[in-house]
Amino acid sequence: MPNPPPGTIAHAPIDVKWAGALAFETGRPGGPTVRIDGDAQTAPSPFDLLLSAIATCSAVDVVTILKKQRTPVQALRIRVEAHRVESIPRRLASAILHFAITAPGTTIEKATRAVELSVTKYCSVRSSLIADASVSWTVRLEA
Repeated sequence: MPNPPPGTIAHAPIDVKWAGALAFETGRPGGPTVRIDGDAQTAPSPFDLLLSAIATCSAVDVVTILKKQRTPVQALRIRVEAHRVESIPRRLASAILHFAITAPGTTIEKATRAVELSVTKYCSVRSSLIADASVSWTVRLEA
């Protein structure tokens, strides 16, 4: 393996194995696997997983931030709405993450700030996307 660029760290390798048709099994060697289906018939599509990765990456940060604020999350749901460009490659054009958070003791301002910090600063998946794919969010506290 070539030397990594300066200022970088290596990520664990990912193995992908064809499972027939447009389906694949993927994961770290010896670790759990995820099925991906290019037709989204037997599993989420690669694009579905990209949107899921953005949402869950952000969710990890939000749970961590609210826990540090001593308002631990009891429930969290995210609905992702996205648009793709019409031309090939049909890349992500924009996404909206709609957060519904149950975290007794927090305020809408603190929850919104946790989401903002995650999406704009901490989420490595979001930061890995090209700059012109906007990602925004909404936050709703639930009892």
